[in-house]
Amino acid sequence: MVRTREYDAGGPLAGERAAAARSWRHGALCGLTAAAAALGTAELVSVFTGPQSSPLVAVGGVVVDSVPASVKDFATSVFYTYDKLALIIGTLVILALFAIGFGILAVRNVAYGVVGVGVFGLVGLAAAVTRPNAGPSAAFPSLLGAAAGALVLVWLLRIDPTGDDAGPSDARQGGAPARRKFLQAVGGVLAGAAVIGFGGRWFADRRNVSADRAAIDLPSPVDAATPLPPEADLKLPQLTPFLTANDNFYRIDTALVVPQVSPDGWTLKIHGRVKNPITLTYAELTKRPMIERYVTLACVSNEVGGNLISTARFLGVPLKALLEEAGPLAGADQVVSRSVDGFTAGTPTAVLLDGRDAMLAVGMNGEPLPIEHGFPVRIVVPGLYGYVSATKWLAEIELSSFADFDAYWIRRGWAQQAPIKTESRIDTPGDGSSVSAGSVTVAGVAWAQHRGISKVEVQVDDGPWETARLAAVPSIDTWRQWAYSWTAPAGKHRLTVRATDNAGQTQTDAVSPPDPDGATGWHSVQVTVK
Repeated sequence: MVRTREYDAGGPLAGERAAAARSWRHGALCGLTAAAAALGTAELVSVFTGPQSSPLVAVGGVVVDSVPASVKDFATSVFYTYDKLALIIGTLVILALFAIGFGILAVRNVAYGVVGVGVFGLVGLAAAVTRPNAGPSAAFPSLLGAAAGALVLVWLLRIDPTGDDAGPSDARQGGAPARRKFLQAVGGVLAGAAVIGFGGRWFADRRNVSADRAAIDLPSPVDAATPLPPEADLKLPQLTPFLTANDNFYRIDTALVVPQVSPDGWTLKIHGRVKNPITLTYAELTKRPMIERYVTLACVSNEVGGNLISTARFLGVPLKALLEEAGPLAGADQVVSRSVDGFTAGTPTAVLLDGRDAMLAVGMNGEPLPIEHGFPVRIVVPGLYGYVSATKWLAEIELSSFADFDAYWIRRGWAQQAPIKTESRIDTPGDGSSVSAGSVTVAGVAWAQHRGISKVEVQVDDGPWETARLAAVPSIDTWRQWAYSWTAPAGKHRLTVRATDNAGQTQTDAVSPPDPDGATGWHSVQVTVK
C-alpha cells in the first residue's frame, strides 16, 4: 500500500501540523500571560494614582458612557444589579481574546506582539486620562502596565517549549524539561500578576474614606422628621419593613468603582443661569439649617413587583433655599447635577422650588451617608425617579434648560420628566408559594411619592376588588404598607393588587416596561392553597 505525504500520520505533514499546534498554544499562553502581567501592574500602580485610572475600570467606564441604550437596558434586564460585574467580566473576556491574537502573531514576529501590548496600553491610557477629574497621573497605570506586559511577552517568547534548545538527552525525552521551564515561567508570572493585582485592589479598597466618614458628627436638624407612627410597620412575616436598613437599601448607579470623596476636599459649585453663583465646602454646607425627612426612593428600572425601592430617614440642607439664594435666571428650567465620576441628572427647576422636601442629603438613618450611597453629599427629591434627581457623590449643580442640555439617561432615550407612578406590590404570600386553607394574610407595599396612597385593593382570581387595611405613614413622600385578610379555599389562585393615590388616580392595568418613564401594570402572584 502506497502512503502519501498528505496522509502519513507520522510523516512531514503531521509533524508540521503538530508544530503549528504547539506554536499556536505557545503564542496564546504568551499573550495571555503578558496581558495578566500588564493588568496586575496597572492595578498596583492605580493604588497611588486612583482607582479610576485602572485601565480595566477606565475602559469599563467608557463603555458605560458610550453603549447604546438598548444594550444597557438588555444588561440591566439580564444581570439586574450585577450588570457592573458582568461588564468587568465581559471586558476581561475581550481582552483575553485580543491577547491570544497578538500572542499568536508574536510567535511569527515579536514586533507584532509588542505592538499589540502597546495598543492595549494606549486604549487604557486614552480611557483613563479622559475620565472626569482625571489628572496627568492617570496615564501611569496603563503606561507601566503595557511596559511590563511587553517585557514579559518578549521574555516568554525566548523560552522554547518544544525542546529545540535542550541538550541531546532532553531532546530524546521530547523536550519535557523545556516545556516544564516554559510552564513554570508562565505559572510564575500569572501567580505574580494575581498577587500584585489583587493586592493592589486590596490596598486601594482600604485607602477609602471610611475613617473620614466615621469622624463626622452630624448636626441636629432644625426641623426634625415627624415621629414614625408605631402602626406604620405592620411587622408581618415576609412583609418588607417600612424603614430600610442602610445595608439593604437598593443601589443602582453607573459607577464601576465607588468614588472615594473626602469631606475635607469636597466643594459644591452652584452656577450657570443664576444671579449669584455659590461655592460651598462641606463644613459650610453642614453649618446651614437642616431638615430631616422619611423619603422613599425608587429606581425607574424597577419592574412591576420589583424591589428597586427603599425608604430611609434622610438629613440634609433644603435645596429650595440654596437655589433661591443663587437666583435662577429666566429660562433656567433644568437643574443639572453632576457626580464626581461625571454622571449627570436633569431635574425640573419648578419641582425643586414647589415646596417639597428636596435636599442635599448628608445623613441617612441617623448616620453619615454610606460611601456607596453618595458620601459625603447626594441629592434626594421626593416624587421623582432617581435617574432625574438622585445624584450621588455630588460635585456640581448647574442651572440650565432642557432645550440646551440632555443629561446622561435622557441621551439614551429615557423621558425628561419622570414623576414616580402609582404602584403596588404583594410581598406575602410569595409567588408560587403554598398556604393552608383558612385565614391568610395578604400584604405588601404601595407607593405614589409626593401624592400618597389613599386606597389599596386586592382581587382573588376574577372576583370583586376588596379593600385592604392601610398602615399609617409619616408623610405622602413614603410608601405605605397594607394588609388584607383572605379566607382561602383549597386550590390554585391568583392574587392581584392595585392602588389609588390621593389625587384619585388608580394605577393602570396597562402593562408597560420601565423604558422610558417607569413600568406599569398590576402585580399578581400565584398561590396554592392546601
